[in-house]
Amino acid sequence: MPYEIKKFENLSRLKGFSEQILKNHLTLYEGYVNNVNKLNDILVAMEKEGKFATPEFAELNRRLAWEWNGMRLHELYFGNLVDGGVVIDKNSVAFKKIENEWGSYEIFEKDFKAMGVMRGIGWVVLYYDKEQERLFNVWVNEHDTGHFSGAIPLLVMDVFEHAYMIDYGLKRADYIEAFFKNIDWTIVNNRLIN
Repeated sequence: MPYEIKKFENLSRLKGFSEQILKNHLTLYEGYVNNVNKLNDILVAMEKEGKFATPEFAELNRRLAWEWNGMRLHELYFGNLVDGGVVIDKNSVAFKKIENEWGSYEIFEKDFKAMGVMRGIGWVVLYYDKEQERLFNVWVNEHDTGHFSGAIPLLVMDVFEHAYMIDYGLKRADYIEAFFKNIDWTIVNNRLIN
């Protein structure tokens, strides 16, 4: 069954994000979904033909993982945003775990934002390690390097240039401020407790 392109109604009139940047970003996301489906079809055909030991089979499988992560990270990113944001509930599980891990919400936010302005392209992800009940802010390079295996992504921020350049040029920190003003902390908390 092919993956479907998700609609993100929550992105209309997102403060600090132009209509053009959102349109471009959603088009990029659609490309990831389409590529996942195309690659899967090609790989299924290769499997039926017994082409398991070919270099093409190996490389297409690596590419599938990259495209799939691009698709899923964008879905998580778009999913944790809403126009004007929803402030974190100080009684929520997410808030309590953030305070427990960093000592205060403010330190968590400084840490997350500091990772976002690091040089390079990629993602910043607040991960939850269910086994040890710990939170980590993690830099994910591209789509495929740096993920914490088995950890649950709670908050995802895209820091590839396509996420901010049209609106903010080289001022990534300004984009990050806009991102934080649009976080739906209810979604983040739900990812933690579900």
